[in-house]
Amino acid sequence: MVLLAIKDITRRRVAEQEKQKLLEHTEKLLEQQKTLLREMRHRIANSLQIIASILLLKAGSVSSEETKNELRAAHQRVMSVASVQSHLHASEGIEAIEMGPYLAKLSAGLAASMVGPKPDIKIATEASEGTLPSSHAVSVGLIVTELIMNAIKYAFPNAHKTPRIRVTFEKARQDWKLTVADNGVGRQDVEGDETSTGLGTALIGALAKQLGAQITETSTSKGLAVAVTRATFTSTLPEAA
Repeated sequence: MVLLAIKDITRRRVAEQEKQKLLEHTEKLLEQQKTLLREMRHRIANSLQIIASILLLKAGSVSSEETKNELRAAHQRVMSVASVQSHLHASEGIEAIEMGPYLAKLSAGLAASMVGPKPDIKIATEASEGTLPSSHAVSVGLIVTELIMNAIKYAFPNAHKTPRIRVTFEKARQDWKLTVADNGVGRQDVEGDETSTGLGTALIGALAKQLGAQITETSTSKGLAVAVTRATFTSTLPEAA
């Protein structure tokens, strides 16, 4: 005896074909999105370079020393953002950024972009192994940029034989600590209050808050060290009544 069964699979085949077409269309849209993103990043990089060049030209043409210094500082900010953008473009598709090479490249970019009366400041970096999400790495990079620029601007008002800025980064599990230290005059000997009330310091505070980190300063006659620490330790002891 032979049992014969016939099943109509037309609908299933049609559904599979529709699914395949939808998948191909989605892949095509994703590829178009990637192309547009690459083009946008390329244009942003070019725009940043143009802006930096204009700022540098303006700095060379104005007579006011104060305006000249502000334009140079703006030039360094733009160049540092360009450096961050360039590094992240090279890490496209990577959700976590290795902080050691990232901070080293950023610091090197800042050192190369220094113009004006203090071009001989050495910037060194040291970092333990560890990664941060790319969005956090961008915020840390901006904090480092502002702290280095503050050190360049305020730490060495007088001639110094070996001016240095040192950037360190340590990471343990979810906790990390960033420190930017210089061997300059320290906070108490810096003229003016801009380092504590300026736009750069406000930006550092806002970024640190966004990262859930705390800022501490240690100032002596041998220099200033600013630490940004993120600690996720949670106490298991009962709260005091």
